[in-house]
Amino acid sequence: MSTDAEKSPSTATDQSTGAGKPLAADEIRAMRERIDEIDQALIDLWLERSRLSQEVGKTRMASGGTRLVLAREREIVDRFRAALGPDGTQVALLLLRSGRGPL
Repeated sequence: MSTDAEKSPSTATDQSTGAGKPLAADEIRAMRERIDEIDQALIDLWLERSRLSQEVGKTRMASGGTRLVLAREREIVDRFRAALGPDGTQVALLLLRSGRGPL
């Protein structure tokens, strides 16, 4: 069985990007750099959201309110589902759990 390099000796696959051409590898590296920046922003926002959500829960309970407001949670799930499709439901549920803890 021959490898890709044996089939096309002039085109070696870049090991870090999987690209077959240097320009494509450079483009992939640039896009991955931006993806990494976006990932960090998402992580930072996730942590901030979780902290704020926990503060909301503590404030609500300290005032004699309920631990959860299911209508608010439904609103969040619906918003994420509308924006992201079926995967949005899972994202919203993870966000909610990180802010309030498991039920």
